[in-house]
Amino acid sequence: MSPLEGSLSGVWTPGARAGTPTPGAASGGAAPTGARGALARAVDALVAMQEPAGYWKAELETNVTMDAEDLLLRQFLGIRGDKETEGTATWIRANQREDGTWATFFGGPPDLSTTIEAYVALRLAGDPRDAAHLRSARQFILDAGGIEASRVFTRIWLALFGLWRWDDLPVLPPELMFFPPWMPLNIYDFGAWARQTVVALTVVGSYRPVRPIPLSVDELRTGAPPPAPHPVTTWPGVFERLDRVLHRYERHPIGPLRRAALTRAEAWIVARQEADGSWGGIQPPWVYSLMALELRGYPLDHPVMAAGLAGLDRFTIWDDKGRRLEACQSPVWDTVLSMLALEDAGMSVESEVLERAGRWVIGEEVTLRGDWSIRRPDLAPGGWAFEFANDNYPDVDDTAVALLALNPLTLDDGGAIERAVAWVEGMQCRDGGWGAFDVDNTRALCRELPFFDFGELIDPPSADVTAHVVEAFATAGRSPATYERGVRWLLAHQEPDGSWFGRWGVNHVYGTGAVVPALVAAGVPARHPALDRARRWLVDHQNPDGGFGEDIRSYTDPSWRGRGVSTASQTAWALLALVALDPASPSTERAVAWLVDHQEPDGTWDEPQYTGTGFPGDFSINYHLYRLVFPVMALARYCRWAAGGRSGGGRSGAAS
Repeated sequence: MSPLEGSLSGVWTPGARAGTPTPGAASGGAAPTGARGALARAVDALVAMQEPAGYWKAELETNVTMDAEDLLLRQFLGIRGDKETEGTATWIRANQREDGTWATFFGGPPDLSTTIEAYVALRLAGDPRDAAHLRSARQFILDAGGIEASRVFTRIWLALFGLWRWDDLPVLPPELMFFPPWMPLNIYDFGAWARQTVVALTVVGSYRPVRPIPLSVDELRTGAPPPAPHPVTTWPGVFERLDRVLHRYERHPIGPLRRAALTRAEAWIVARQEADGSWGGIQPPWVYSLMALELRGYPLDHPVMAAGLAGLDRFTIWDDKGRRLEACQSPVWDTVLSMLALEDAGMSVESEVLERAGRWVIGEEVTLRGDWSIRRPDLAPGGWAFEFANDNYPDVDDTAVALLALNPLTLDDGGAIERAVAWVEGMQCRDGGWGAFDVDNTRALCRELPFFDFGELIDPPSADVTAHVVEAFATAGRSPATYERGVRWLLAHQEPDGSWFGRWGVNHVYGTGAVVPALVAAGVPARHPALDRARRWLVDHQNPDGGFGEDIRSYTDPSWRGRGVSTASQTAWALLALVALDPASPSTERAVAWLVDHQEPDGTWDEPQYTGTGFPGDFSINYHLYRLVFPVMALARYCRWAAGGRSGGGRSGAAS
């Protein structure tokens, strides 16, 4: 018997039903004053946001790099108009802070590359160099190291317009397209989001286009020399020296090989355009794919290009603050979370609201083979993606939560649920966990390439995704041997402090709030040492005001773990775990009281903080629905316990 098996012996029984009362906890207590009223108001607000077609979709807010790069893309393609230029400039100006900088998330530290890209976009929009807001931005840029210290992707945008030398950028040759999947650094070593960006950038980088614009950014240079190379005994040092070789190759590539590589990359890009015109439904590969195809000779009225540009317009928001671009849209995710929340709140599964939502979700099933099939060629398709149209990249996380949401309904799903279950089973990694888009996408060597100094590049198993699968399978009583491996993975990957890392949400509060209810749903009792450590971690990190918060800087600085201004979504995540473990505790009641006291008159909560994650530590998201949907879940589970129902640890207990 392994040590892990010994730790479970006599404590956890595979297949135990979800929602069993917490040992030692009294049930039937009185909810804090106003909890039921707050829940009712929040449910009304959530129902009112449902679209006639049955789905929910709230704004997915990011940072101004999306908007600056949109203007630069339009300049590159020759389609930048006055209206969108001024609208975008208005939005960028509105997000500048008093110190002249821009950040990647609300309340975050100044970000050099974001500030440079915003500065260049405003100059392009006509803002004079000596304007006060640009002077203050420029001073920060110079103090932070200037253009020379910015990330590679920022300098690529500058190189497109002759503001930086291509020779001073790392090389990413299109010949990567010929690397077989078993070979290190092949394109399938990269996570789904990075893979699409990499392929497009190999094309752009091979052409090295320069389309001059009538401005200079020399005022943003410090003249500092490049940093000294890393020792040759390190991977960064090895790749820096390999990059020198690749620069020499770029000057004289093997003609037939280069042409064949570009042709293959072009075909790969075109084959992965989604029905809505996007690539992966996300901004980075979308803009680079449009540039790559334009460089390959595609006119703007070509159907592929026209669809891509029209799709960007559908991701654009105009309001009194200006024009901004959503980096992604999340209707499937928003919808299945909303369904879960309403089911938790006791809405009848036969209600028109849930039936309409269920039918819409079923209609969004992915039935095509995507990149995931490279490593799972015999696995049949199934499951759901994040966006309206993303058939090439369904993900395990959305699929698991969709299974949770659809499980109580009585709709004819045409076999969608069975196909999704089989697909998720087939996507389990060899260590028992689940990543988001791929299987065993764990080769970290690509992180060492000098080209990539921004964002996560691989898709290893994560606690939050694995927890959602475990909860979905355990709640439905499906595949106990499969989710038992997931439980063991979760227990083995608990942090020493008792929390779990949150890959797709900020951060340890998110991970812990996902894992604890999943383990309880799988039959792990509250007295298990892992859950006791998690409970203590949550209690120790509760804010004096009763809420919970965690700053995004926790991804790079451990001292921020579980620390931050209280937010509705993070308080709800912690409350989901506390209700599962100890619903009668003072910590639970204080968290409930925080949500009650901070609810807005319209039933929602105010949350300018970013609590969603794209790239840990580098790219963060404010999901505007999180501030409502998770408090509904948490308050509903607490109120259900207080009324004498089950403890809220799992998905059972929703009224039908």
